[in-house]
Amino acid sequence: MSETALATQNGDSGNCFDILNVSTLFESSLIGEDDVQMDAYLTAYEEIMKFFQLMGSVFSFVSSDVRSKIDILYALRATDTQDVRHFETFKTMLEYEKEEQLLAKKGYVSGSRTLLRLHRGLDFVYEFLNRVQALEDDQKTVDVCKTAYDDTLGKHHSFLIRKGARLAMYAMPTRGDLLKRVCSDVGLAKENLPSMLNNMRINYDRTEQLYTHHDLHSLP
Repeated sequence: MSETALATQNGDSGNCFDILNVSTLFESSLIGEDDVQMDAYLTAYEEIMKFFQLMGSVFSFVSSDVRSKIDILYALRATDTQDVRHFETFKTMLEYEKEEQLLAKKGYVSGSRTLLRLHRGLDFVYEFLNRVQALEDDQKTVDVCKTAYDDTLGKHHSFLIRKGARLAMYAMPTRGDLLKRVCSDVGLAKENLPSMLNNMRINYDRTEQLYTHHDLHSLP
């Protein structure tokens, strides 16, 4: 038995995808009516990373890129300069980098560009899990995974990445087996999935509106 399977069997929730925690973190990241707090968002994404890792090579097409992007934003939040205040929320970061003309500055690692990649990844996660929610436990998740990918991340990937991702998806399990693989308490996971998806969607929509307002969806 693999270490992941053993941890899940033994109820080691710390190594599992905690849907309730993701829901709470995304809810707590919402500031006012139109902003998102960076630290809570990144912590929520750490839980999503557990989901990718527990699924193994199936989601390798996104997990390595997500890890690097999270670490870039952590670095911006950890800087010792006064600039760190500009990266507390999505709105302050987008405004700061745009007003200071940092988006086109040579050698500058843009938080706005980095967040856009995570934002696109979140779109895929939401669409996939939202469609998984509608399945029965004995139904395969491969088809909903493919359509969710094609409708979201696939639009931004090269042909070779798309081909590899779609081939990997043939190993996707049924809904019941997927939840057993990634969650320590399947019943609790099913109970909290709707609220997590709702909070995730609100977060996604706010971020989408911020990028639309600042006309930054096409950052290279």
